[in-house]
Amino acid sequence: MTHSTAAAGGTTSLPSPVRRPEPGHLDTRPSGGAAPGGRPPGTRAGRPAAVLAIVLAGQFMAVLDASVVNVAAPSIHAGLHASGAGLQLVIAGYTITYAVLLVSGARLGDLAGHRRTFLSGLALFTLASLGCGLATSTTQLITLRLVQGVGAAMMIPQVLSLIQRTFTGTSRAKAMSAYSAVLALGVVAGQIAGGLLISADLLNATWRPVFLVNVPIGIVLLLAGWSLLPAGRGDAGRGLDVPGLLLLTPAVLAVVIPLVLGQPEHWPAWGWLCLAGSVVLFASFAAAERRLEARGGSPLVPSRLLGLPGVRTGIVALFAVMTVFGGMFFVLALHLQGGLGDSPLRAGLTFVPAAASFAVVSLNWQRLPGRVRPWLPIGGFAGVAAGLALLAELLRGGGSGGFWLYLTLGLIGMSMASAFSPLMTSVLMRVPVADAADATGVVVTVNQLALVTGVATFGALYLNLAGPLPDSAGGAFLIPSAHAEFLTCVALASLAAAGGVLATLRTWAHERARPAQAALTRAA
Repeated sequence: MTHSTAAAGGTTSLPSPVRRPEPGHLDTRPSGGAAPGGRPPGTRAGRPAAVLAIVLAGQFMAVLDASVVNVAAPSIHAGLHASGAGLQLVIAGYTITYAVLLVSGARLGDLAGHRRTFLSGLALFTLASLGCGLATSTTQLITLRLVQGVGAAMMIPQVLSLIQRTFTGTSRAKAMSAYSAVLALGVVAGQIAGGLLISADLLNATWRPVFLVNVPIGIVLLLAGWSLLPAGRGDAGRGLDVPGLLLLTPAVLAVVIPLVLGQPEHWPAWGWLCLAGSVVLFASFAAAERRLEARGGSPLVPSRLLGLPGVRTGIVALFAVMTVFGGMFFVLALHLQGGLGDSPLRAGLTFVPAAASFAVVSLNWQRLPGRVRPWLPIGGFAGVAAGLALLAELLRGGGSGGFWLYLTLGLIGMSMASAFSPLMTSVLMRVPVADAADATGVVVTVNQLALVTGVATFGALYLNLAGPLPDSAGGAFLIPSAHAEFLTCVALASLAAAGGVLATLRTWAHERARPAQAALTRAA
């Protein structure tokens, strides 16, 4: 539709003004000046369903690899004669590079193009997985796990950008729900997949299929992605922000390394010094980013992202739910195998009800009436707290919980999805398409730090109460393990209740602002 303006000798057609969403409203527009068909300039059309399947499969594979090794750790210890510290680095090395480089990976996608960066990261991840599966020493395995983390950090931030550039309107909201589901489900699926692969003992390879299974999947995704992913241009107007990177990298390292290695090393003084130093480094990073933005530069974390209504409180609430998520699944896995004596396969399959209910809610919550959706996180946190309290009572005194354990885990999975998926979608849907990669880097980094915090904090609480894990499961360890599980579940329920209070305040503020936002929209 155009407006025509008379001019000497003819008419000139001017485009109609574009109505932009008010701050804080969900941005469902296509990226930048839309090309024909609603695509951003410089992109090649892709099949939306195929694009979503490719990027979410890559994301699932990368997220799963952060937890799948937990179940394989005893087999790796036996096969490579890994020391305790070496085994911890095999598990944590991936998380360290993954968490540290996520924000940088987001900016790399803006510079080099999201398709190119996603496929490069996928290729690196696949090759590193092959190397991990063929490793003959602990040193080789640790090194290749670090490389795996680099590949994942290149892949994951591009997923949301490719979704934003492929989908619009309600289709984008549905794709966001699938994105949120995969992001959290990968953690649970890692426990299940690890148990299945270790128990199958394919070709007498013990732990190696945990890594080698990524290779054929990665090859298929590379071939499909090369043909089907939209080929967008990089953004030449955005720099890498090297000073910000040099401050953010040690800041994240100063948090992740003590949390990962603190408990096995009995919380040495250097760990506490690193955590204290991280506060200074993050403050310096924030100051440097503000100065760069004031000069018209392109900071790694633009302040406009955190300034959007509901984004800061949403990120804090996400941190709370993912801390509970990471802590609960890690500690319960320890109790199932160390206390109750379950095999890796049985322990992994115990989490199926949680994974299934999480998936069902994540993929269907948007079917609920619009007036109900803002209140889902509150109900989700309440359900998690209630489920954890019930779990504590079921396992108290050394009981297995029986069928009620599976029902309780189903309740917890459903409730976690009710809290996580709407929060994640709400935060990311408010972000302009041009900032999608940066926002993904920030949010996924926060989620990863929350998982590490949950594992380290509540894992340390459980181990300090239960004592060192025994060489043989069950037996005399059952009662102290059950006592530790009970108290840890109570602590997790308290954190979930605190998250519910935060979600309530956030929803209340949003509901109060709705009449004013509606008036602004009508005026526009």
